[in-house]
Amino acid sequence: MNTLIAVAIAPFGKGEELASEVAEVVKVIRESGLPHHTTSMFTEIEGEWDEVMKVVKDATFVLAAKGIRTEVVLKADIRPGFTNTMNTKVDKINDILGGQNEH
Repeated sequence: MNTLIAVAIAPFGKGEELASEVAEVVKVIRESGLPHHTTSMFTEIEGEWDEVMKVVKDATFVLAAKGIRTEVVLKADIRPGFTNTMNTKVDKINDILGGQNEH
């Protein structure tokens, strides 16, 4: 079943600058082959439930396997019969706003 998630996976209690650890997480997500989009606070991943959850697990354990306490924040949208919701949701809003983009 198609699933769109927004996930933030980050080391917890490790210091102020976390970019290198977060980059390790994002690398796992990018190498998964699933559609994804990274923003400053979350990465969206879309695919079948089991595939998406496997990517979340793999990305989480890239840090946890190093003994790093890891925090995961996840929001999921399961919408039967729909695909490419990562893009179509945004396209609908942009159409309503007359093609106006957020930048």
